[in-house]
Amino acid sequence: MSAPSPAGGRGSLNRTQRRGALERAAERTYDVVVVGGGVTGCGVALDAASRGLSVLLVEQHDLAAGTSRWSSKLVHGGLRYLASGHVGVAHESARERHLLMSRIAPHLVAPMPTLVPLGRDVGRRQGALIRLGVTAGDVLRRSARTPSSLLPRPRRIGAAATLRLAPGLAADGLRGGVLSHDGRLEDDARLVVTLARTAAAAGADVVTRARVDELDAERVMLTDTLTGERLTVRARTVVNSTGAWADRHDDRITVLPSRGSHLVLPAAAVGSPRAALTVPLPGSTSRFLLVLPRPDDQVLVGLTDEPAPGVDPLEPPVPEADEQLLLEGVSRALRSPVTSADVVGRFAGLRPLVVRDDKPSADVSREHLLLDEPGRPLTIAGGKLTTYRRMAQDTVDAVVRRLGRGGECRTATLPLLGAAEAADLAHVAAPARLVRRFGTLAPEVAALSARHPWLADPIAPGSATTGAELAYGVLEEGALTVDDLLARRTRTTFDPAAAAAAVPVAERVLATFDTEVTAATPGRPTPGAR
Repeated sequence: MSAPSPAGGRGSLNRTQRRGALERAAERTYDVVVVGGGVTGCGVALDAASRGLSVLLVEQHDLAAGTSRWSSKLVHGGLRYLASGHVGVAHESARERHLLMSRIAPHLVAPMPTLVPLGRDVGRRQGALIRLGVTAGDVLRRSARTPSSLLPRPRRIGAAATLRLAPGLAADGLRGGVLSHDGRLEDDARLVVTLARTAAAAGADVVTRARVDELDAERVMLTDTLTGERLTVRARTVVNSTGAWADRHDDRITVLPSRGSHLVLPAAAVGSPRAALTVPLPGSTSRFLLVLPRPDDQVLVGLTDEPAPGVDPLEPPVPEADEQLLLEGVSRALRSPVTSADVVGRFAGLRPLVVRDDKPSADVSREHLLLDEPGRPLTIAGGKLTTYRRMAQDTVDAVVRRLGRGGECRTATLPLLGAAEAADLAHVAAPARLVRRFGTLAPEVAALSARHPWLADPIAPGSATTGAELAYGVLEEGALTVDDLLARRTRTTFDPAAAAAAVPVAERVLATFDTEVTAATPGRPTPGAR
């Protein structure tokens, strides 16, 4: 398997590409204008472009600026939905996980061992229910045809094996653990950026920093927030895929945001676990807290599920009550408790739970909602990161019905840029960290350091990110600001101290490589490209 090389070419996103896209947007009528640059919008743009439709994707801020970058970085197999009786959603999640791990993005999605410790807070009855649950999850794996060589079967392990995987667990009262496997994203924002680049490679125009002031079924009025220029874009179909902002563009629905808070800790603070930990929340038999190992010796501790009306979806705050709930809940399973002093960063995301105005709020679920009424824009809302591709397929199927052309969906077998099988990725001539983040494109990133030796240096003390990753973000991935580079092309802002130290490097990268990009002619390769 190798990444596609569609007619659109490399899929470079930068100021030159953006300028050319805006010029085309002022002149042509697109088959589809997609509003929203999160995982769903980028998935819709790719699906439509891969069917041969002309596509413009517009985003008010940056790619993955909202909920799509605030997830737990998991690609779920659907177990939690099976437990709540949503069998269809659970099966869909397992199938989409399989496609992401085996075909679409195996460079970005890897197997993750997941351990439920059977400690003093887990009674024998609850332990039996947990084992039954992971067994049901394995049925989902098999139904999706995911081989056990990719996601091993679950099993009960003893206390000694449990402590080898998670040395920070309290040994007192530990009876062992239940070990299973799920999918883990290297970086949710990187998935979104890669989707957008793959869509661009298939011929889509992508424009960030373009605010939608008004839209209807065949027209979108934009303001270029970099210049203040306004333009009207004509379309045969408009798709509203703005996530937590969806009800601002469609009065038929109401978004009921639910806050998922996370804490970022040094891995050593919880014993440097080699598996994700699923810890039952005290006092509940159905809610669990997660300790998720991350690259660069960090762990995420999450996650809450609390109503958050009126909160800014762009960067929701983490309330003190959420932080204490997470710290106290996880500490019950650890040998040494963690406190706020251990926290190096925190973030929250708003799940865009959606209800139609003609439905009671009890109907809100994790299922996605597609509104398709003649004479109005299509609205796709709700859902989950794991099932973005299916949401996009349903949306573009509706577009094709409206247009009367466009063909069948290809995205179930279409690899994203940089994708390859594990055996091929193992032989990519680049550092392993870059291969995990860029796949077969990693040598392009590494080559920037050879041409500019200062890019080989870490961008902040203790950071594994180098200047080359920032430069690549400017040249190929549409980064226009320091925040684009540090918050989304890399996740340096997980550690605010490291992010502050990296600002001068990011500013130097922008000053250096923006000059190269803006000197290029729209439609021609940028000087940093090979």
